[in-house]
Amino acid sequence: TAPAGFINSLKFAVGTGASSSSGQSAWIGQKIEGLNVTDLGWGSANAKSVTFSFWVYASGTGTYCISLQNSAGDRSYVATYTVSSANTWEQKTITISGDTSGTWLTTNGIGITVRWDLGSGSSYNTGTTSAWQTGDYRNTSSQVNVIGTSSATFYITGVQLEVGKQATSFDWRPYSAELSMCHRYYQDFRSGGQRNGYPLVNVNTGDVSRVPIFPGLVQMRTAPTITTYSTDNTTDRKST
Repeated sequence: TAPAGFINSLKFAVGTGASSSSGQSAWIGQKIEGLNVTDLGWGSANAKSVTFSFWVYASGTGTYCISLQNSAGDRSYVATYTVSSANTWEQKTITISGDTSGTWLTTNGIGITVRWDLGSGSSYNTGTTSAWQTGDYRNTSSQVNVIGTSSATFYITGVQLEVGKQATSFDWRPYSAELSMCHRYYQDFRSGGQRNGYPLVNVNTGDVSRVPIFPGLVQMRTAPTITTYSTDNTTDRKST
């Protein structure tokens, strides 16, 4: 399901409801590479504000939380938003002031971690919202406990984080450009003999191997960990 103008969304579905212990957390999130947020100037007096916009569709109404943390997990910002109608696409916009304190990486490490909370435990609760604080906080005690409700669902799409205090229209990029950006972090050449167009080649008599060619010669964020599988994808014959 997706709102008008979109064809996909990210879905979180609960089987049997459960509760997080104090130190457990449940969330959907993204870790943004530090090189992509160098212009924000966080951790300095010149820190810039950012604005989140996204679409949400949830089976439960009420207060939900979104949070930002640095790589060390010692600086965090929790903002709330309200789902007013169950099973209805709603667009939300949240403006967040830049953090003038803490350490924010501007390398190929984690610059910012963004989380949509789904029912994290009490250790992550905060009584302070819409302000930067010391510690790792992800929600408030009023957060809807999505994971506590059997068959609950939560969808998001159209997520955008941009510099400034005003949300703009969603920045559509060509599919090929978006796919190339994904290849910086993960690439998959498994199964089907010619997955993504990468052929099998006979390297030794009786042996068949796949020779992957990195699409578009995309340089990955860091040296990858490579796992190889047999042609039938059996785990007992894989090597790393």
